Amino acid sequence: MGELEKLDGYSRTVISVADTVLPSVASLVVRTSRGSGSGSASVITDDRLLLTSAHVVAGASGAEAAFTDGTVVRTDVVGRDPLSDLAVLRARGDVPAPVELGDAASLRVGQLVVALGNPLGLAGSVTAGIVSGLGRSLPVESGRVIDEVIQTDAALNPGNSGGALADSAGRLVGVNTAVAGMGVGLAVPINSTTRQIIAALVSAGRVRRAWLGIAGMQVPLPPKLQGRIGSKTGLQVAGVSPRSPAAEAGLRRGDIMVELDGKPIVTTTAVQRLMVEDAIDRQIEITVWRNGALVDVFARPRELAA
Repeated sequence: MGELEKLDGYSRTVISVADTVLPSVASLVVRTSRGSGSGSASVITDDRLLLTSAHVVAGASGAEAAFTDGTVVRTDVVGRDPLSDLAVLRARGDVPAPVELGDAASLRVGQLVVALGNPLGLAGSVTAGIVSGLGRSLPVESGRVIDEVIQTDAALNPGNSGGALADSAGRLVGVNTAVAGMGVGLAVPINSTTRQIIAALVSAGRVRRAWLGIAGMQVPLPPKLQGRIGSKTGLQVAGVSPRSPAAEAGLRRGDIMVELDGKPIVTTTAVQRLMVEDAIDRQIEITVWRNGALVDVFARPRELAA
């Protein structure tokens, strides 16, 4: 019996993931006018594209990527999206084979995941843990949040940002982005939404989003309205930005939004999820509960300024 066969199933799985994914994970050295920093990135395509965290390459036009096989190559920033904390780089020379992209939508709480990156400057590090939670929200500097964030107890440290979170099959299911506390790591998921973001960064260097111009909070709906619309809560407008699309549409503080563009609305995150490129300059219908009646207003969201 070989040495690998003598190991327990957990160890064999983690070793297999490390063997599969680690060659595709680079240690990044980033230099800007403010100094130097480090992080991690993963090769995701055969044409030398790498995926990392936007905050890792903030203020930089590129980074130096070093791989475990000794390859060192300069990379250029193709595009950054601070609102999802994702960035795409392109290597100027040959890099190892890409990691396979998975789908975080299939993850389950308790599932084994492996974090691979370069924490504290220690290249080629591997930690393992479980999915501790799904559907978390991670605030970013703009006041918006990243949706569907993966929570894991796999140990993460500075330098892990931008590195791979892989499932037991060695597929990239997340990009490690933050340490939220002792034993709590967070990763931006790889799913249909983030694949669209990656595609936009590759094609245009940025992600276009729509802006409505409201602040709100989730509130319970009157009992007579709950059965009528099929929801117990709605989004109460707490503020409307002057001269915003929401203000021009006639939305008022105190209105309770229950539907936007044909979709139920319960939280500000739900609004944010619908404010995509397709909504820019397109008239959308918003249904609100106002003074005991359902009222429809029409807004035309504008592009969110970068």
